[in-house]
Amino acid sequence: MDLSVWEGEFLGSVEDRVKTFGRAFGDPEKGAPGQALSMLQTVKLKEIIGKAKGRDRFSKKRGLGREPMEPGRPKD
Repeated sequence: MDLSVWEGEFLGSVEDRVKTFGRAFGDPEKGAPGQALSMLQTVKLKEIIGKAKGRDRFSKKRGLGREPMEPGRPKD
């Protein structure tokens, strides 16, 4: 899957800023100390990676990550 022009520019600018400044955001309020990306940049980067791998960002199953219990099985 091809990335959009905006996504390519985003990745390039993030890479350049991390190489130059050690982080991709200017406002220290937008990211945790010691982190190279802000929260929103991290979310967008994960979306772009998913798109590159052919995943639809809206098709994720949201849940607790547990398998449903079998009927009649006692709780742990």
